[in-house]
Amino acid sequence: MIEKNTRVCPVEHAWGLDNLFRKWIHNPRKILGEYVKDGMVVLDVGCGSGLFSVEIAKMVGDSGHVIAADLQAGMLKRLKSKIQGKELEERIKLHKCEECKIGLSEKVNLVLAFYMVHEVPDQETFLEEIKSILKPNGTFFIIEPGFHVSKQAFEETIKKAVAIGFKPVKKPKVFLSRTMVLRK
Repeated sequence: MIEKNTRVCPVEHAWGLDNLFRKWIHNPRKILGEYVKDGMVVLDVGCGSGLFSVEIAKMVGDSGHVIAADLQAGMLKRLKSKIQGKELEERIKLHKCEECKIGLSEKVNLVLAFYMVHEVPDQETFLEEIKSILKPNGTFFIIEPGFHVSKQAFEETIKKAVAIGFKPVKKPKVFLSRTMVLRK
């Protein structure tokens, strides 16, 4: 029997991931404006109910798209109901991850991992997969909760990323968070 990862934010708490207060303190356009461009393919891994996926879809324009990936079908269902029948629906591809694998073959320009890397049991395997998904010179933006992930734990994650070939680029300021932008 596979033990369920209890560290993953449950679907019942999705309201806390996608509300006006959170959109105000973690404004997707403000955080990602420098990194998301028209025509890009962006992976929002651990997308939850889609706060960032929806805004990214607006930012990539008609020629780009977002892959909204999550481990929980319930989160993807919430996002699907949010975008169903809207113009953005065509720009957001929903993808259900496996327990220990994202499972994508499409190459992307940018991967956003917002408040989820600490939930991954095997970070080395996860980081290797992210690297394999990124296009050459692609960007990996990790944002972790500063109130939940210690500075030491975050630095260990970055060391693992560097060990497999990522290059640290920048530490943008994001409220209550630890951040690192890495380049493939």
